[in-house]
Amino acid sequence: MISKLRAFGEYGVALSLLLFAWWYATGPMELPHYLLPTPQSVGATLWKMLVAGELIHHQLFTIKNILLGLLIGTLCGVLLAYFFFKLPRLGHALEGPLVIMQTAPKIALAPLVIIWFGLGLTAKIVLIFSLVFFPVFAGSLAGFRGIDSRMHDLARLLKLRPWQRFYHIDLPAALPGIFVGIKIGAVQALVGAILAEWMSGNQGLGYLMTFASATYKTSILFGAVLLTSLLGILMHALLNTIESTLLAWSIEDDR
Repeated sequence: MISKLRAFGEYGVALSLLLFAWWYATGPMELPHYLLPTPQSVGATLWKMLVAGELIHHQLFTIKNILLGLLIGTLCGVLLAYFFFKLPRLGHALEGPLVIMQTAPKIALAPLVIIWFGLGLTAKIVLIFSLVFFPVFAGSLAGFRGIDSRMHDLARLLKLRPWQRFYHIDLPAALPGIFVGIKIGAVQALVGAILAEWMSGNQGLGYLMTFASATYKTSILFGAVLLTSLLGILMHALLNTIESTLLAWSIEDDR
């Protein structure tokens, strides 16, 4: 409980300092508003869009893409990591090509993804998946490889079936590593969703950013950036809560 309150306090302090620096730059420092809009103007613009129903629509579209890409990337990453763990020779042979594929710059590949999969939802999910998959895969593989060998002996002693061994022993023991990958993948999913909406489409927070840049509406641009940052913070906090719930047995008491 103390660690959760400390985390929320740190988030609050960071946001407060950011808002103060923003206010100081646009107030006492008198930066031109076309370069940096005031917090009041950004808040008024976001409120106007919220009342008109535009803001929720764009937010929900981005959140839907993030969740779909994160879910598919997590499932594929965990399952392939377990496959590599169960077949170590094949895993070592294929690990190199996977790393080489991961080194390809996703920003450079984004136009190709749109050409291959079109301007619809599929291209966005593929781009998000490509960013989420490898961190989850790497974290999951490290988690599975770090399982105590005595747990495997226990599974053989109890004569557990493969699915029972996976569900009752391997998956719970690898969860710390899996969550490390998921938390990194969630940040990547947010970046991928914004990037995909930059490249194509007429919905989402990324689209709002490109629209605001093209029309020089800096209040909308900074509002979209602020909402994206807040969404990332909320995702990280939610994943930390889920992790602490599922891994209560492995977290030290901080009283």
